[in-house]
Amino acid sequence: MRKISNVHMLILGTAPIFVILITCLSVIYGTKPIELSTVWEAVVDYDAENVDHAIIMTSRIPRAIGAIVVGAFLAISGAVMQGMTRNYLASPSIMGVTDGSAFVITICMVWLPGMSSMQMILYSMVGSLIGAAIVFGFGSLIRNGLSPVRLAIIGTVIGTFLSSISSAISTYFQVSQNVSFWYNARLHQVDPEMLKLVIPIGLTGILLIIFLSKSITILSLGHEVSVNLGQRTKFVKAFAILAVVMLTGTAVALVGKIGFVGLIIPHITRFLVGVDYRWIIPCAGVIGGIFLALCDLLSRFVNYPFETPIGVITAFIGIPFFLYLIRTKGGEKHA
Repeated sequence: MRKISNVHMLILGTAPIFVILITCLSVIYGTKPIELSTVWEAVVDYDAENVDHAIIMTSRIPRAIGAIVVGAFLAISGAVMQGMTRNYLASPSIMGVTDGSAFVITICMVWLPGMSSMQMILYSMVGSLIGAAIVFGFGSLIRNGLSPVRLAIIGTVIGTFLSSISSAISTYFQVSQNVSFWYNARLHQVDPEMLKLVIPIGLTGILLIIFLSKSITILSLGHEVSVNLGQRTKFVKAFAILAVVMLTGTAVALVGKIGFVGLIIPHITRFLVGVDYRWIIPCAGVIGGIFLALCDLLSRFVNYPFETPIGVITAFIGIPFFLYLIRTKGGEKHA
């Protein structure tokens, strides 16, 4: 326990340093390198007529903050889903949560084209809930459908189906170019105004999860153990799902679909800090934010001076990890 304590304190203690460092690197490096002194000038003495200042304040800084925020949100969502369902393969991108968000946003783009940023966030959260409900609903109807591998297959099938329907709708109504944003995540197009709305909603979801973290730890031990310990499992699961919907829905509304962050990071976090979700939640958020920001930074140099879609980078890391989990733990429930 002493070793684990040192690790989680190390992660949380050094987090501000890494966040500041990765933010600076993200702002400085890109298609057009910018001097650190110019960044400082833009922050303290912004000149709207200075092109570099405009790039920094309207694109680079929102992009860096957006990557950290979205990475944290998706990692925490994945950790909660894995703990709540005791499923090693659970994550927002695999269990239909992100696909549901993107699907509902597509519908709104067609029939509610003038919606505000807040309306988009709310509809995205509704879509997250719908996507998860469809996947887990089908899983409960099929024999052993809630087992890790089968639920992952169902989630993948439902996600593909929703994506196909969205593509057909967007093509028919000629909004495919707008809709493509949510299916091909583009961190470089983060809307600063929406970012201001997303952060407080996401922080509310994180606070709710932290409040439930001890109960999620008990849930991860199994249903029978939870009941015997007096756990109100339906209450805990309902509010945990609400928090996941808040985090995933806001993340998708802000930058679109990004896969595998919610799958990879919770496993790495549990390996480092143990099985207590009071530490898994904050540490997963920190690691997830830094991970996605690093992936975003890497995406700028893989095919420089052109940017590689960040989904390619996360998939390059995530798919082998996913196959490894299926091979080693896919048929098990985690304890």
